[in-house]
Amino acid sequence: MAAVSIAFSTPEATGNTCPSQARPIDLVHLASQTMGDKGLEIEVMDMFSRQARRALQDMAGAETAKVRATAHRLKGAAAGIGAFRVSRAAAMVEEDATDPARLVALSAAVVEAENFILTLGR
Repeated sequence: MAAVSIAFSTPEATGNTCPSQARPIDLVHLASQTMGDKGLEIEVMDMFSRQARRALQDMAGAETAKVRATAHRLKGAAAGIGAFRVSRAAAMVEEDATDPARLVALSAAVVEAENFILTLGR
């Protein structure tokens, strides 16, 4: 009887994630944003990469208000292309711009996204 209850039990929810969201950039999300235009996808990822790098430079040594504002812009840009780890990390910086660990986590997420973009171009 135990086998029957196990076989027909509801599986544990793994969250609303799909395999594409496990990547630094969710290419399914990006494709939906660009209507499947591969050239536009490449252009958008390149622009995001430059914007993200610039945002990190702007945050370095800046006043708290500027760090928060820059993190807010980066959060939106990242969510728009499907760089959800960057978006979440930027949200954490926006929440507490004085925590150096959050800035380090944001930098790591940006580098991961940039490396992913570079590997796609190979």
